[in-house]
Amino acid sequence: MAVRTLRKPCLARFRTLIMEAPLSDAAWEAMYAPYDQPTYQAVLARVRSNDVILDIGAGDLRLSRQMARIARKVYAVEIDAPVLHQACALPDPLPDNLITIRADARWLDFPADITVGVLMMRHCTCFGLYAEKLRKAGATRLITNARWRMDVEVVDLFAGRRSFAETGMGWYACRCGGTGFKEGPAQDWSIEMDRITNEVSSCPHCIQALNIETPCHSERSEESRRTAAETLRYTQGDMLESL
Repeated sequence: MAVRTLRKPCLARFRTLIMEAPLSDAAWEAMYAPYDQPTYQAVLARVRSNDVILDIGAGDLRLSRQMARIARKVYAVEIDAPVLHQACALPDPLPDNLITIRADARWLDFPADITVGVLMMRHCTCFGLYAEKLRKAGATRLITNARWRMDVEVVDLFAGRRSFAETGMGWYACRCGGTGFKEGPAQDWSIEMDRITNEVSSCPHCIQALNIETPCHSERSEESRRTAAETLRYTQGDMLESL
């Protein structure tokens, strides 16, 4: 399991937040936290030599640098300018096939040549938004720990999905990022169910997102409202597909 370590610029903000109220997923999401090398190895094992990667929330570029040794090209997107500047200022120069982008991935136009996304963000409130933007840009896979918040998985961005309502008892993972276990009669349970995860759309998390104002961020800013509108549009699209 990765150890969460806050970067120094965040410490004062973290202390203020933790004294005021318990941290929300949105607050955690805003704080960059590196993972340990075994977690990065789980990502690297899923990278292919012909991949063009979009690393969302690249942070200190430790993972981006390692992926660049394997993949054809890596775009590293990081919203925090000081973190990105510090990562680029290290004595070891960046590989020629590693392109850094200082931007908010929610509003960035994703490069048209990407084939795979990487999203290592255990507290992620915009999974559905990122997944849909990757699909629209032509990426076919997403390497992430955002859905289950622990294990690294590869999500097939173009895999067929059944509506949650049509799915039987068992574990599920949704396009929106929601996960869980759909209950059913106890006599229907089997050990095999623990080995299978059903890819679904229109799960209960999607329905919940339709009923709240800002599913991506708790702040009532114009930016969060725009994020909410875009995310809800994707969520509603999933629901329409299932009808």
